[in-house]
Amino acid sequence: MWHFVVEALRNAVLITGLVVVMMMMIESLNIESKGLVFKGLKKTKFGQVVIASLLGSIPGCMGGFATVSLYTHRMFSFGALVAMMIASSGDEAFVMLAMIPEQALILFAVLFVLAILVGVGVDFVHDRIHSKKCDKHDHSDCGAESECHDGYVVHTPECHHDTAGSGAEDKDRKDQKRHYGWKRMLMFVGLAVFIAALATGRLGHDHSAHAGHDHGHEGHVHTEACEHGHHHHEEDIQSHGIDLLSEDWMNVLFAGLSIIVLFVLLFASDHFVEGHLWEHIVKRHLPTIFAWTSGVLLVLGFALQYVEIDHWISDNTALMILLATLIGIIPESGPHLIFVTLFATGAVPFPVLLASSISQDGHASIPLLAESRKSFAWAKLINCVVALAAGYAAMLIM
Repeated sequence: MWHFVVEALRNAVLITGLVVVMMMMIESLNIESKGLVFKGLKKTKFGQVVIASLLGSIPGCMGGFATVSLYTHRMFSFGALVAMMIASSGDEAFVMLAMIPEQALILFAVLFVLAILVGVGVDFVHDRIHSKKCDKHDHSDCGAESECHDGYVVHTPECHHDTAGSGAEDKDRKDQKRHYGWKRMLMFVGLAVFIAALATGRLGHDHSAHAGHDHGHEGHVHTEACEHGHHHHEEDIQSHGIDLLSEDWMNVLFAGLSIIVLFVLLFASDHFVEGHLWEHIVKRHLPTIFAWTSGVLLVLGFALQYVEIDHWISDNTALMILLATLIGIIPESGPHLIFVTLFATGAVPFPVLLASSISQDGHASIPLLAESRKSFAWAKLINCVVALAAGYAAMLIM
C-alpha cells in the first residue's frame, strides 16, 4: 500500500514542480518583455489552437502542462486548451512509439488534425456564447479578463506603476532593487532540490504501478506485448546509440527549464520575486495545485488496485469505444496504457485506441482541475463527445 502512496506523492511533486516552473517562466517572459512576447499570440486564436495542438503532440506531459499554464495565464483560449487535450497522448506516447511506431505516427497525425478542427470550432461557439458577457467589461489597462475567463491573472508592469511624475520614477527605482531575503532564498533552495531530483531520477513516472494487474491469459498477453515492445526498442537504441523515445530526455529538458528559472530568481528585482513569484504563484497556486494533484493521484492509485479494468474487456467494439471514452476521463496515464497494449496485441481495433487517445490526456489536466474545475469539466465533456463521434465514425469506415 505504501508503494502507491509514495508513488502518488512523487508524481504530485513532479507535476506541481513542473507547472510552477512553467508559470514562473511565463510570468517572467511577460513582465520583462512588457507583454510583447505573447502580444501577437493573443491576437490570433487560430494560432493559439495550432500551437496548443503541437504542444499536445509532444510525447509526455510537458506540452500539456505548458498549455494549462498558458491557459490559466490567459494567453491561450479555451479552444486551444481543448485542442491540446485531444492531441495529447500523455506518457503513453513513449510506449506507443516503442511498441507500434507506424500506427502511433498515424494516430498522432489524426489527433493533431482533429485537435485543430475541434479547437477552432470550440472557440467559434465559445466566442458567440460569451461575447455579450465579455463586452460589458473593459480590462484593457491590465489585460485582465476576470469576468470572462477564470484562472490566473498576469500582472504587467503597467498594473503596478504610478503614473504621477516623480512618484513613478521612485517606484521604478524601488521595484528594481534586489535583496537576497528569505523568500528568494527559500524558492532558490526548493528549485535547486527539484532540479537535483530530476537530474538523479528521483522524480519520474512508474507506469508499472498504474497499468493494472495481470489477470489470467489477458494479463499474460499484456505483459508479453510490453516486454516485446521494449525489447525491440532496446535493440533500436543499441543500433542508433540514442534513446529518443525515453522519458529520460524529458527530465533533462525539465531540469534545463528549471535552471533558467533559477537564474531568474538570482537576478530579478525584489518586486518581481516577492510580488509576482512568491505572492501570486508560490503562496496562491502551489498549495492548491499540490493538494489537488496529490489527492487525485492517491484516490486513483487506490481505486485502480481494486477495479480490474481488464475484466471489462469485450469483443463488442461499440461497447469498447464507450468504455475507452469513459475511462479516458480519469486524469491518469495507466488506464490508457491498457488499451495501448490491447491494440498492440490485436485484442481491440484502431477505433477503440482512437477513442481512448482522444478522451484521455494523462496527468496534463490535473493542474487544470486545481485551477478551474469549470474549465476541466467542460473540456472533458467536449473531449468525450469528440471521442465517441470519432471512434464510432472510424468503426463504420473501417
